[in-house]
Amino acid sequence: MRTIRVESSAATILLTEAPAPKVRDRQTGEIAQDAETGERLMRVGVVYIEDGESSLIQVTIPESGVAEGLTLGAPVALPGLIARPWESVFNGRQRHGIAFRAAAVTPAAFPAVAAGA
Repeated sequence: MRTIRVESSAATILLTEAPAPKVRDRQTGEIAQDAETGERLMRVGVVYIEDGESSLIQVTIPESGVAEGLTLGAPVALPGLIARPWESVFNGRQRHGIAFRAAAVTPAAFPAVAAGA
């Protein structure tokens, strides 16, 4: 399925949920792995703020891409952020959404406020 690069340089992204292993199967507790590398996958929750609007999203990141020094509520960067539409049928019901993935999650700084703003 098509992936869409997300241009996030104008956005403020705040960490709302600490990195945790992404669970592939809730019944067995199996942790998700990257299909190509076999590396364990992690999830973080962030609030993505741009143009006065915000969205809470979950982002999947390879375990090696989780930087040290992450603090809840602090700004983060998500290099290589992509969005991938998905759909499936679960218990006879059609479901769909957008999955987000990034190469890493790293500490960032709050954007500078323009003078006179």
